[in-house]
Amino acid sequence: MKTLAPFLTSLVIAIWVVAIAIISVQNATPVSLKFLTFQSIQIPVGLVLAFSAGIGLIGMAVLQPLWSLAGSRRSNSRFEDDAEFFVDDEDF
Repeated sequence: MKTLAPFLTSLVIAIWVVAIAIISVQNATPVSLKFLTFQSIQIPVGLVLAFSAGIGLIGMAVLQPLWSLAGSRRSNSRFEDDAEFFVDDEDF
């Protein structure tokens, strides 16, 4: 199972790279991005997709360890609350 996860990750990334390459060859028309009042220079659609996918991959690689830290803190506090709930009442 440990060798299957990196293989599937590599497969998904390879499929994204191939899809971006195909789309960029088919759509070589330049586009400009607009955000509020800002406008970028005209760049090809494939380049926009490649940058977006790269930023998404890097963002997820950075955020994933932070989510696991937050999840471990949350699970530890949940077990502490459960320990207080299950108190043996035979002593009273």
